[in-house]
Order: sequence, then structure tokens, then C-alpha cells
Amino acid sequence: MDDILFALTLFSAIGSGVVAGAFLAFSTFVMKALGRLPAPQGIAAMQSINIAVINPWFMTALFAPALTCIALAVLSAIDWNEPEVFYHLAGGVLYVFGTIIVTIAFNVPRNDALASVEPDSAAGADLWRRYLSEWTAWNRVRTFAALAAAATLTIGVYLAGD
Repeated sequence: MDDILFALTLFSAIGSGVVAGAFLAFSTFVMKALGRLPAPQGIAAMQSINIAVINPWFMTALFAPALTCIALAVLSAIDWNEPEVFYHLAGGVLYVFGTIIVTIAFNVPRNDALASVEPDSAAGADLWRRYLSEWTAWNRVRTFAALAAAATLTIGVYLAGD
């Protein structure tokens, strides 16, 4: 059981860190670069990104840590007296709620709204101004949550290795 918990924690920590890095890239330079483009070009580029991101590699990178975090939480409940259990649970909650739930509740609806506008339209330009700030703000939440999950789970890895 200890080996399984260690492996789940390590995978969850690494996966959370990978996702944090992808989200960080968007918040720190991708969205800024798209925002510098004329609205029709920025919209068209983001619409293309939102289609391209739905692929097995990214979906696995995003959702596999969520699954392992959930498994880790369930299995950790069995070893409730171990010092790393708090870190397993906290890291899992940070990742699942701060990354997956925020994505589903806040980023995906904005992506869907952007997909429905014509890049050259006035409605598109209005939406784009809001999209840039709102989507990026929620992306920062996802970034910090995934990074905090990675750090917390890393502490869990360290404690489990003792």
C-alpha cells in the first residue's frame, strides 16, 4: 500500500506541476501576445487554440492528475494516521477544485462563447475585451492552484519517503 500511495503522490505532484507550467505560459505571455493583435486576429488565433488543445496529450495531462488525486484521497483515508495524509488530501483538493472545477465552470464557458462569435464582428470585439481579462484571471487561479497542489503533494512525497 505504501508503494502505491508513494507512486500516486509522485505522479500527482509531477502532473500538477506540468499543468501549472502550461497554464503559467498562457497567463504570462500567450494571452498578452494575443491581446496585442487586432481583435479579429486574436479571436481567430484563440479559437484555433481552443480547438487544438482538445487532444489526447493535453487532456491526459490535465485529467490524469485529477484521477490520481482522487484515488490518492480515497486510499489515504485508509492510512489516516500517517503524517502525509493531510498533504495528499490538501494537494488533491487544490488540484481537483482549483484546476478542474475552475476550468469547467469558468474557462470552458468563456471558450464556448468565443467559439460562437465571428472574429470580424463588433460583438466579437466586445467579447474579446472581456475574454482577455476574465479568462486570464481564471487561468491565474488554475495556475496557482496547480502549483500549490504540486508543492503540497511534493511535501507528501517527502513525508511518505521517510
